[in-house]
Amino acid sequence: MEAVGIIPARYKSSRFEGKVLANILGKPMLQYVWEHSKKAKLLDKVIIACDDERVKEAALGFGAEVVMTAREHTSGTDRITEVVSLMDVKVVVNIQADEPLIHPLMIDSVVDALLSDPDLEMVSLMHRITDPLQINNPHVVKVVVDKNNFALYFSRAPIPYQAHDTQIKEPVYFKHIGIYGYTKDFLFTYKNIPASFIEKMENLEQLRALFEGFKIKLLETKYDTIGVDTPQDLEKVEEYIRKYGLPK
Repeated sequence: MEAVGIIPARYKSSRFEGKVLANILGKPMLQYVWEHSKKAKLLDKVIIACDDERVKEAALGFGAEVVMTAREHTSGTDRITEVVSLMDVKVVVNIQADEPLIHPLMIDSVVDALLSDPDLEMVSLMHRITDPLQINNPHVVKVVVDKNNFALYFSRAPIPYQAHDTQIKEPVYFKHIGIYGYTKDFLFTYKNIPASFIEKMENLEQLRALFEGFKIKLLETKYDTIGVDTPQDLEKVEEYIRKYGLPK
């Protein structure tokens, strides 16, 4: 296979337990993620990786392929590596289970980048921030990139910081969208990197790759998402769907 999409779906979320099965206009959130992922043209397969029978039963109920993984995994990356360890595949995409508005073209852009450029090992997405309220929101992860769109740093803080005497009148901020693509080889390298102090401080797993000197390519996307961290976020998603419909 060329590419596989894995949706790690953990039931016991620390901030919002059971959110992957939270109801959004009559369907569990996980079903939206799976349905949109299945529309990606460059994925040969989409698998839900879970550790709870409630998630498994729900996923099987809407027709998904499901793999039960160990409960001990501390991250989605660990869960994904268990699933793909015996698979013959070039590219693995980590699709977040709390992104019900993920667009299929977002997934395809990540896969295409990795298949087209053999020098890339890890790819993710960013979206230009237009809502000023997102800049200081710690739930919205910001990213700063270099001239070639490789990540310099990710943070929950507003970066780049705007100094008082700056000449930049309209600074540009980018929101990081948490979809990750890796070559299979790099995925297993990444899994074995120990967590760095900056990862622990920011609670952002992708920082371990930067700390070790690996590069993460960021692709700018015109599509935005609403990540679900709280029950209030579900209301935002429902309001968006009623107003704009679902990604096509």
